[in-house]
Amino acid sequence: MKITDLFILEKKSQRGLLAVEWIAIAYLLLTLIMMAWQWDKLVNAEEMIKVRMQIVLITFAAWGLYRLVPCRLTMFLRIGIQMLFLSLWYPDTYELNRTSPNLDHIFAEYEQTVFGCHPALLFSQKMPWDWFSELMCMGYISYFPLMSVLLLYYFIKRYQEFQMAAFVMLSSFFIYYVIFIFLPVAGPQFYYLAAGTDQIAAGIFPNIGDWFLTHSERMTAPGNADGFFHHLLDSVHNAGERPTAAFPSSHVGITTVVILLSLHTRSRWLTICLLPFYIIMCFATVYIYAHYAVDAIAGLISGTIFYFMLKKVYSSYIKPNSQ
Repeated sequence: MKITDLFILEKKSQRGLLAVEWIAIAYLLLTLIMMAWQWDKLVNAEEMIKVRMQIVLITFAAWGLYRLVPCRLTMFLRIGIQMLFLSLWYPDTYELNRTSPNLDHIFAEYEQTVFGCHPALLFSQKMPWDWFSELMCMGYISYFPLMSVLLLYYFIKRYQEFQMAAFVMLSSFFIYYVIFIFLPVAGPQFYYLAAGTDQIAAGIFPNIGDWFLTHSERMTAPGNADGFFHHLLDSVHNAGERPTAAFPSSHVGITTVVILLSLHTRSRWLTICLLPFYIIMCFATVYIYAHYAVDAIAGLISGTIFYFMLKKVYSSYIKPNSQ
């Protein structure tokens, strides 16, 4: 793709909203219903309404800009905006699910039953080296670059399938977010601190009820706190992490979708470049206390299911109607 290709007007521009925009609006309406249902329990209801109004206004402004200048650049802008909005939708799940009793004790007990221990608690103890900690932290924060590289590849090399890739990825996110709202599991970095690591090590998993309604303290990742990637991970978590979204692991699930989309391109070099980061990511989610091992396994399974299901939805129902 040449730079000039970005500005060439499309002969058959799309008049209505894109599939990614419709799925975002559907999620917005669904969460509005949830908000109305538990309005009295919400802590930041007014701010959540304000965010939704901003999302709608910006979405339609981007649509209007594309209608004025229907080219690849404005198409990229429309889809890029929806991907950026994920940073607003993620903490929103915490606002909606913290009104329900926490379920970590159930998942922690299941983890103990399956593995006979807590891998998240023992992993860093067995592999305490600073270089390994840095590798794990690097793998975990590669989450966002992996998605960006994959979408940029589709935009530049496979533009005809760019919307498909964005739809599969964004829809996967929203499915995970719905699960997180109805399944309030915070994960080891929050639950271990609330319950006490000595309790976890002893195989005792207390029910902490509505603890996260008023608490959001977390454990920091193991390893050298002065390490570059450790510090970067800590900064990212301080900016946006909340006691939510543990089961299944969307980090593993979404990056599974990314890898499958890379395989779909049949670009060997793209997959070779992304695969090592994906493998490290799967282990890193447990190492840094972000997820239980069962979360990571569930992320792998669910990500695979979402990829094939959503790709089928797009090819069977959405693409024919957009032509």
